[in-house]
Amino acid sequence: MNAIKDIFQTNYVKYGIIIIAAFLVAFILSKILRALLKKFLQLASHKLKVETTQFNFLYNGISFVLFLCAFIFIFYSIPGLRALGVTLFAGAGVAAAIILLASQQAFSNIINGIFIIIFKPFKVGDVIKVGTLRVGKIEDITLRHTVIRDFENRRIIIPNTVIGSETLVNSSIKDELICNFVEFGISYDSDANKAIEIIREEAMKHPNYIDNRTKEEKKKDIHPVQIKVIGFGDSSVNLRAFVWTKDHSSGFILKCDLFKSVKQRFDKEGVEIPFPYRTIVFKKDIEH
Repeated sequence: MNAIKDIFQTNYVKYGIIIIAAFLVAFILSKILRALLKKFLQLASHKLKVETTQFNFLYNGISFVLFLCAFIFIFYSIPGLRALGVTLFAGAGVAAAIILLASQQAFSNIINGIFIIIFKPFKVGDVIKVGTLRVGKIEDITLRHTVIRDFENRRIIIPNTVIGSETLVNSSIKDELICNFVEFGISYDSDANKAIEIIREEAMKHPNYIDNRTKEEKKKDIHPVQIKVIGFGDSSVNLRAFVWTKDHSSGFILKCDLFKSVKQRFDKEGVEIPFPYRTIVFKKDIEH
């Protein structure tokens, strides 16, 4: 420590200028970069409908990095401090490695959060499906995690690293219209044409139904509710109706209502919805 004091006493003007200049440059760069980052994030946040206060740690992070660089520059420029710094860094090497390994996941979440903001695979308010299980509306996007509100009004908090590696189905991006697949099974004895007519009538009566035909399809008089026979089951002929709604939520309501109304019409008009039959044979009866 005495050697460091001697160095400062003999070169106090030179080293004083270095210290002041390093901190002054760090301060000015911090102000400029924070202003540029704030402007960029305000634009991104407006599109994502996210409060810019969620990015405060980024502003502070810029200042921390710049002033850390200033400290390193000062230690490197002053011989006595350089020797002291080498000793300190050598002693703290193991602890730094442990901290770095522990923070890898956090940095990964931040990087993925930045990618979400830049590339915008989804935004607040979009209905998405993450992988094969999680479905809901995006409620919040931070640089660490994404919050999804599912249709049971529960919040699913997914780290950005996870959501960044999953396959996403976005039901709201660009075009929110949904073509709902509504499937019914009728018995082999039932009239398929009659069943198709009933399904079409019930679908078109529903308030959530939308006629999404193009002008060409209307000219060709193509029916607005297309229904196809998609296969044969063990005891049923399987029909699929293609019914359009304005969004995912409206489609879910339409499907639930159609299952009820079509079932009632089928019962009333003699269209059978099959169920498995089993024939039980008793051995004793065969023996006698």
